[in-house]
Amino acid sequence: MLGEAALGSPVIGQTFAEASDALSLDLWALAKDGPAEDQALTANTQPLILTASIALYRLWCERGGAVPSVAAGHSLGEFSALVAAGSLAFDDAVRLVRLRGRAMQESVPVGQGAMAAVLGLEDATINRVCDEISGDAQSRVMAVNFNSPGQVVIAGHAPAVDEAMARLKSEGAKRILPLPVSAPFHTPLMGHAAEVLEDALSSVELNDPRIPVISNVDARPQTDAGSITRLLLKQVVAPVRWTDCVATMVDMGCDQFVECGPGRVLSGLLRRIDKQLAGHAIEKPGDLEAAMQSISEDPSS
Repeated sequence: MLGEAALGSPVIGQTFAEASDALSLDLWALAKDGPAEDQALTANTQPLILTASIALYRLWCERGGAVPSVAAGHSLGEFSALVAAGSLAFDDAVRLVRLRGRAMQESVPVGQGAMAAVLGLEDATINRVCDEISGDAQSRVMAVNFNSPGQVVIAGHAPAVDEAMARLKSEGAKRILPLPVSAPFHTPLMGHAAEVLEDALSSVELNDPRIPVISNVDARPQTDAGSITRLLLKQVVAPVRWTDCVATMVDMGCDQFVECGPGRVLSGLLRRIDKQLAGHAIEKPGDLEAAMQSISEDPSS
């Protein structure tokens, strides 16, 4: 999508150039040419995803896409939402997420943490099993991403995650998928990352957003820069309540959702949360035009 879109609009290249200048790193070359192992490093993955997301959002705006009434993002995506809402400057966001990614990886040595997706179980069952397994500070596992009904991610110390996977399978989980990550994101084990981010945010100016931004932590619309800063810090060590975030947006009157960023994960989760909602993933050039037309033709939008 980005390569093809860049041929028709300079905004893609300009956005990557801004991010590259902020990091003194050629992100466009990294995005196009890799190598894959460098793209997979968390300190690189986070600014790459953020930059791609904002590039596509800017393209949406440039082409006359509908002005959003609210913004939200899953985990890292919350930074993209804050940029889109005018709360956080793009260059500051790029630097912050690179630092955030590096600090998250440093918080737990490689191999000591793990994450897994659990499909087909009630949230209450997952929470109960995790609580039963978690003992002292060296053996903890918890639900960290409430992505949709029947899709929850757990994380923690690797042995505790392994035990939870076995227990949850016996409780009736349809599938359990270990995730290819080496750090247990959104757990208290990320305390070091929260401290690093707090220090970095102290020198960054956040503004009150132009539109509400839904916080991953409490699933409520935020309009105050001070509250947003506090919740960004808490988000590093707290679960992502994505199902509740979507419910909040629906309660606010949203029925059309545009996903600006790599892949179609959030659009897929949207369908699992509520099949009546319309999600538009901007994954290739034709998607953008189709989404714009669909939204313009919907009288309720």
